[in-house]
This record gives sequence, structure tokens and C-alpha cells, in this order.
Amino acid sequence: RYEPTWGSLDARPLPAWFDEAKFGVFIHWGVFSVPSFGPTGTVLWYWQKEKREPYVKFMEANYPPGFSYEDFGPLFTAEFFDPNQWADILKASGAKYVVLTSKHHEGFTLWGSKYSWNWNAVDVGPKRDLVAELAASVRNRTDLHFGLYHSLFEWFNPLFLEDAANVFKTRKFPTSKSLPELYEIVTKYHPEIIWSDGNGNAPDTYWNSTGFLAWLYNDSPVRDSVVTNDRWGVGSICTHGGFYTCSDRYNPGYLLPHKWENCMTIDRRSWGYRRDAQLSDYLTIEDLVKQLVETVSCGGNLLMNIGPTHDGRIAVIFEERLRQMGAWLEVNGEAIYGTKPWRAQNDSVTQEVWYTFSPKEGTVNAIFLNWPVSGTLELGEPQAKLGETQVKLVGYEELLKWVALGEKGLVIALPQLTPKQLPCQWGWTLQL
Repeated sequence: RYEPTWGSLDARPLPAWFDEAKFGVFIHWGVFSVPSFGPTGTVLWYWQKEKREPYVKFMEANYPPGFSYEDFGPLFTAEFFDPNQWADILKASGAKYVVLTSKHHEGFTLWGSKYSWNWNAVDVGPKRDLVAELAASVRNRTDLHFGLYHSLFEWFNPLFLEDAANVFKTRKFPTSKSLPELYEIVTKYHPEIIWSDGNGNAPDTYWNSTGFLAWLYNDSPVRDSVVTNDRWGVGSICTHGGFYTCSDRYNPGYLLPHKWENCMTIDRRSWGYRRDAQLSDYLTIEDLVKQLVETVSCGGNLLMNIGPTHDGRIAVIFEERLRQMGAWLEVNGEAIYGTKPWRAQNDSVTQEVWYTFSPKEGTVNAIFLNWPVSGTLELGEPQAKLGETQVKLVGYEELLKWVALGEKGLVIALPQLTPKQLPCQWGWTLQL
């Protein structure tokens, strides 16, 4: 059994499925999807707390005098939310897990929490248990693992503000709101990922994070399969918990000794949906494939975020990116899923070449992001042996010809293909 101490909890082995999965989809959805202006959820903070001019002007121009953030609740309608359609898009993306924001920093829960009276999706707005609906569809229609994001703190909750004013010597908020919610979502929905966030500048002792995690790992219905992240209070990030996130959009570019995750957004500027986003704000599929390949070769998982609309739609640009990732993974998935980092992460001679290792097949995968004009690709890292090493382009039938360059390195002759004959469009895999 695990003790409620970091020493004991950090020694728990991460369930194997998480490292094998490599790719997940993050979904930021909630009341902040109604104004859908500026980075996620920030309308509340920038408008009411920091009184930033663009936000104050936006609210004055578009909402009646005296309009409060709570008034957005009934406008979060979700009338087009079709959980089966979402599940089908998630499946088509090639992702192996999904993480939904069950509650963001403004405290609105996407399930009918008995600890969030009249500020949840069953009492207000959609009048539906959105967590239950998506969980059921994901489990019925896909093999994705279902996970939930949960914000520990809430910007304007009076109990949290009171505790903060007492320098967290009192613990009214975690005992009456945050912790009961965590126990509630685990026992009700059996999430296999608990993606914690928002420490509110309070230590993990205030949140009783180690007590909750000990219960989660010892006695909860998901104790054997659940994975957690590292955001459990001041000082825990990149240090304690399950996998490390370290910071948003974290992509170190080198191998880390601990399992980590790169959580990032397709919209460069926001986690939630933004009505005023321009096409240039969205990452291209080339950008996203590059992020995935770099992340996986350095031992991480990629958690790629989309922000649905207040009425429950996954905007077509997000759907297109997800389906493009799925199309790429359909061809190149064997160089991603279930792989381990190789002795070199990227090539020493040719840029934009990243390596993974497939232990079952004993193959080294060299994923190259630019097709060379010369028709030959030089690799500086592999040590190829005549008569032993075979080089194959994934998605192409015939073996490729190659020449060794001394003790280390080789030059590979790529096949002459028309754009239509290429196995895929945005990065290719050589199996050695």
C-alpha cells in the first residue's frame, strides 16, 4: 500500500498503457466557451480582476450593463453536442486517450456535482451531464482511455479567497469543495487519468494532495490503471506525482529521465475556443507532426488540445487537424505507439530527423520531416552492417539501397515517387 507521502507515492510505477499510448487529445470546454474571447477562461480574470482594457471594452460593447460572469452560465447551451460524433472524431485522430476539463478555474463543473450547487452543467445551461455522456460514448465506440482535468482552485470562490487571506492556515475550500469533487469524479466516472491543475499558490499540504493520491492508488475503482500528473500544489510540478508536465507547451528537445507529457494547443494563443482566431493562429499539420515526433523521440507523450464551441461543436479546423493526425498515424503509427527512445534522439548530420526504437521488432525508426531534393538521405547516427541491415520506407513495398559511411552513418537512396505515390504527406519513416 502507498503511504500519503511523496516518497511512497512517487515510487509507484506508472501503468504501462500510458507510455505506450504516446498521443492524447485535450478538450477545454466550459462556460468560458461562451464569450470565447482571448485565451481560455481569461475573460473572467482579465475583465473582473485585472480590468484589462480590451476585455472591459469587449464586455461593455457586447453585453448589457450589470452583466456578470454567472450570466454566461445559461448561455452555455451545448445544443449541438453529440458525444458519439466527438468519440468518432477522437477515434479517427489516432489518439489513445482523451482528457476533458471537468472543471476549470471558474468553478463550473461539467457534471451535476453536489458540491457545486447551481453552478454546473446539469442545473444550468445544457441541463445535461456532459462528463457522463462523453465517457459513455468514448467507452462504447473507441478504445481510448478516458481522463479528466480538474482545477484545484477557483479564482473567485469566497471560501478559497478566505483561505488565501489566511495564508492557507485554514482549509475550508479544499475540504468542502475541491477534494469532495475529486472523490466524486473518480467514484462516478472511473477516469484513467486525473489531470490536476491550478494550485492557487497553495502548498500540497493545503490541498491534501498526498492523502487523495494514496486513496486513488490504494482503494479507488481505478487504482491499478490510473495515471496522474505533477500539478498538486506549489513545488510539486516537474518533481512529484505521476508523469511530469513541467509547464504548458513543454518540449525540451532532449531525453528526460522521467516520463513526461507535452500539453499544447492547435490554436497557438488559447486552450478554449476563440471566435476571433485567424487562420494563421492555428498550427499546421506539419507543425503538429513535428511536435509529435520530437516529443515521442525524447520519451514524452503529446496531449494536443482542441476547444469546442459553447453550443457543443468541434470546429471543422480542429476536426481536420485531428483527422490529418489520424491519417499520418495510420501509416507511421508503428514508429510512434509502443516505442522506446533510442540511444540518439535526433540525427547528428541531417536536421529534422528523429529516432524511435521498436523493441518487439528490434527496428530503429528514423522519421524524416523533409523529403530531400537530391533523392538521397544521409544519416549520421545508425551503424549499418552489410548483409545484416535492411532499410525500408514505411508504406512502400521494396527494400531501399544504402551505402555505409565508415563506422557510423549511411546514405540511403529514396525511391522516385510522385506526390500521389508517397505513403503520406507530412513526414516519413525509415525502418532500419
